[in-house]
Amino acid sequence: MNKVKSGLGILMVLVFCITSCNSVKKEKNAKEDVKTEIDSIKFSYQEITGIGKDSLYNRRDNSDIIKVGDTYYVWYTRMVSPETAGYWGTIWYATSEDEGYTWKEQGMALGVGEEGAFDNHSVFTPNILAYEGKYYLYYTGVKPTPDNAKNEFENNSTTDITAIGLAVSDSPDGPFIRVENNPVLEISNVASDFDSYRIDDASMLVKDDKVWLFYKGRSIIHGKSGPSKTQMSVAYADSPEGPFEKHDGPLLDKSHEVLIWAKGGGVASLASINKTINFAVDGVSFSVIQDSLVNIPRAPGLYRPHLENGNPKTEIPGWGISLKGGKGLAYFARFESKSNEH
Repeated sequence: MNKVKSGLGILMVLVFCITSCNSVKKEKNAKEDVKTEIDSIKFSYQEITGIGKDSLYNRRDNSDIIKVGDTYYVWYTRMVSPETAGYWGTIWYATSEDEGYTWKEQGMALGVGEEGAFDNHSVFTPNILAYEGKYYLYYTGVKPTPDNAKNEFENNSTTDITAIGLAVSDSPDGPFIRVENNPVLEISNVASDFDSYRIDDASMLVKDDKVWLFYKGRSIIHGKSGPSKTQMSVAYADSPEGPFEKHDGPLLDKSHEVLIWAKGGGVASLASINKTINFAVDGVSFSVIQDSLVNIPRAPGLYRPHLENGNPKTEIPGWGISLKGGKGLAYFARFESKSNEH
């Protein structure tokens, strides 16, 4: 009897070991499969015409791209050369009929606001949402520095706050009219909060019957080092015009330029400072799915079919427009991102 019990015990141990080993092997193989898949993501770039290199104007911080009929639309910040900072820009737009290789600049989409408004010095970093027959243009605005003797903008780290505004049109070609409740999203009045000094880079998504406005925040306590410590968060509303309610705290560190897109029922994001792609099934609990990205696009916008009016597609073709340039020069190039998923 003891021998039988002993034999059964040894058998159970062997079964446990085999099962555990198989589980470890499966888990290891699964991780290797994921690693192989995400390691294959690479970026390539193509020159474009119309909003590429220009001797008169600099362009930066483009929106995501939508398609209306057979025409692709992109919005962006334009400055008079050699100025490269969006803090001295207005919002323009361009169209393409060949998937972003050739563009035609169509004109100004939105100028600065009225005297005394939050956006009467500059409007910049636009993004777009087509929703129930209307086009919603979200943007960042600044006014001249408070108490500046010449009524100029200093771009300081203490009083030059930003806010996110909204203008609406029945057509992607405008005219875009500011909503009455502008700005639709403002900084926190708690100094220790991550978004107590500046908010910027709206990126839109309709999810779970809510309008999600992802944005980056910069805390006043970080002073001049703030740009390197920006974090991403989100605000929710029942309609594109708000009112928006902020998520409690940031979602993602080191996300200087906000780029998000729908993926696999959740939300993916590119965090530019730490060069990672992140994913959250619920849209808020992000984890890294690829790190150590190389040659990443700067201030990019993707062609995102799920921003279009009623387009059921959720997959992304993998191309967009991003910033290129150097000292005194800012212009756009087309990029593609390719992986085993495409």
